[in-house]
Amino acid sequence: MTRKITIALDAMGGDHGVSVVVPAALNYVREHPDQALILVGREEAIRGQLPDGLPDGLSIHPASQEVGMDELPSQALRKKKDSSMRVALNLVKSGEADACVSAGNTGALMATARFVLKMLPNVDRPAIITALPAVNGRTWMLDLGANVDCTAEHLFQFAVMGSELVSVVDDIASPQVGLLNIGQEEIKGNEQVKGAHELLRHASLNYIGYVEGDDIYLNQEVDIVVTDGFIGNVALKTSEGVAKMIRGNLKEGFSKNILTRLSALFALPVLKGLSRRIDPRRYNGASLLGLRGVVVKSHGGTDALGYAHAIDIAARTVQADIAARIKDGVTRHLEALRKPA
Repeated sequence: MTRKITIALDAMGGDHGVSVVVPAALNYVREHPDQALILVGREEAIRGQLPDGLPDGLSIHPASQEVGMDELPSQALRKKKDSSMRVALNLVKSGEADACVSAGNTGALMATARFVLKMLPNVDRPAIITALPAVNGRTWMLDLGANVDCTAEHLFQFAVMGSELVSVVDDIASPQVGLLNIGQEEIKGNEQVKGAHELLRHASLNYIGYVEGDDIYLNQEVDIVVTDGFIGNVALKTSEGVAKMIRGNLKEGFSKNILTRLSALFALPVLKGLSRRIDPRRYNGASLLGLRGVVVKSHGGTDALGYAHAIDIAARTVQADIAARIKDGVTRHLEALRKPA
């Protein structure tokens, strides 16, 4: 990090609220003493999780309401103007914070962030992006649930935004972009996917064409996979389920009897490496791209380790000045697309 970054945390959001957010914040400021975190929410609840008071780098900003995980986004937007989520986003808008992290209601976060921070020029909708473990290290994927119905133009914008983010975060000059489809043949796919394919083919991105579901993890030629939010969210949740199933089956298999326990001792280094590599907590933290500010969505059910990872994603995104890069990148690619061949 080259400058101090301040991040507002929605302390009341998620399945576990302050019992996860506060410990994650405490761990984070210990490891990053040059950074600052603002815990936004009910002060008495927050202080109840602080056994030794407020350490350096941590502050509290009160908010009297909270958004429920099953609350309608429209209700949260209209009736929860002093929610921890809304107040945290307001701190970003006012410049008191550089970013917001929330494990709260995804729909409410998306709607409120869009209302408070507004969209960047030439970007119609925000998109959720995160990294997934893959054979080449990791593959980035968007959208992961912000937009169920997308046009070809939306998918094109997602590709540009993802490319700008990954080029900075992973230090790849020209990330390879693939469009998720049910096959690699030109005739396959719905009209939106085919339309996006045509736009991307003529764009100045490093577009490699259609990719399939297994390419998310196995294709060493793709850095970013683009899809709509419906398919992306299903793929993400499926991946999380598979990772948990593998870890659970391995644990069960190696604990059946004395022989399997003994074999587990010999396999322990490999098992630990595999468990760490596919641990969803270490990939927690999805950026909402396309907004005039940095917003990161943490998984609602994560623990303190996972939430701290989301905070780190927010800090890295701020440091990359990603909003400005996306603004310039979308404009540049659109202008190149509109030029006559």
